[in-house]
Amino acid sequence: MGLSVESAVDVAKDAAAMILLDQDLQVLHEGVLEGRRTFGNIMKYILMGTSSNFGNMFSMAGAALFLPFLPMLPTQILLNNILYDISEVPIPLDQVDTAELQKPRVLDIQLIRNFMWMLGPISSAFDFLTFYLMLQVFNADEALFHTGWFVESLCTQVLVIFVIRTRGNPFKSRAHPILALTSLAVVLLASVLPFTPLGHYLGFVAPPAAFYILLLVLVMVYLILVEWVKKAFYRYVHPYD
Repeated sequence: MGLSVESAVDVAKDAAAMILLDQDLQVLHEGVLEGRRTFGNIMKYILMGTSSNFGNMFSMAGAALFLPFLPMLPTQILLNNILYDISEVPIPLDQVDTAELQKPRVLDIQLIRNFMWMLGPISSAFDFLTFYLMLQVFNADEALFHTGWFVESLCTQVLVIFVIRTRGNPFKSRAHPILALTSLAVVLLASVLPFTPLGHYLGFVAPPAAFYILLLVLVMVYLILVEWVKKAFYRYVHPYD
């Protein structure tokens, strides 16, 4: 790629693909690192989105086979997607692992596909476990079932970003404060929404207190399992080059 500086002759600037306003190549180094950081953050969203959406769609299709009602109403699905997207808006602000900056990365479709196949079924398995709890433990009617899956699916979808955003230990690689704040705020909103007039308007009902106790256990086990599978995936399936 041809480079020139602002003070160069017109011919040199016309032939250059990039003109440096300052005679300092450090800006190129910083630009390359920023590009790699941006790519790393894009991959976080893709990996999280494909694995979570694959699991949710499989859960939706499976539940439709045995439920006498829709697993979730269309408006509730749209709200779920909107809140999920809002929680991930700050991802571009996040830092990436040092190893992601060491060499150029390419969009690896095979990695995305394999990651989806390994983590998507985990999300779906916990959805089906939620279905079982709602029907067998809480004897849920249609409204309570919708509420339980809405809260559980949003909690697992959003909180898993803290695991997926790094190949390493999520407690050592801290998320950007704004990303952490929006994610936790969305989870809190989803948890309290069934108790509000807006939640009732959207078809939600207030779940029993025992539901939230089981939900806390469910989410913790889910995140631990995802972390374990993630480590195995990057160690044996797609290690760094």
